[in-house]
Amino acid sequence: MVFDDSTPIYLQIAEQIRTAILDGSLPEGDQVMSTTQYATTYRINPATAAKGLNTLVDERLIEKRRGLGMFVLDGARESLLEARRATFFEEALAPVIAEAQALGFTKQQIISHIEETS
Repeated sequence: MVFDDSTPIYLQIAEQIRTAILDGSLPEGDQVMSTTQYATTYRINPATAAKGLNTLVDERLIEKRRGLGMFVLDGARESLLEARRATFFEEALAPVIAEAQALGFTKQQIISHIEETS
């Protein structure tokens, strides 16, 4: 993982784990890398790694198991899917459509392109 300068590292860690849960590379029930593993692997402050993981604990996507580590909760993937679906059209698609229309594409051209690429 390469961190960018525009977003706090703890948020990038949280998003990387969310993405792994969504794409199935980190299945429900699996253990998440520990704070120490994140800190040593990516050469970051352990407190930064902990903040990223605790963000996901607060979102009820992972849980701490005393003495064992952190694990992906059952239902985490579905929870993420629901949350992202709820905001997809507003946050992701609406700006793209607005840009396409500003460039002079008609609604039909946009629809045709979507149909051709799917």
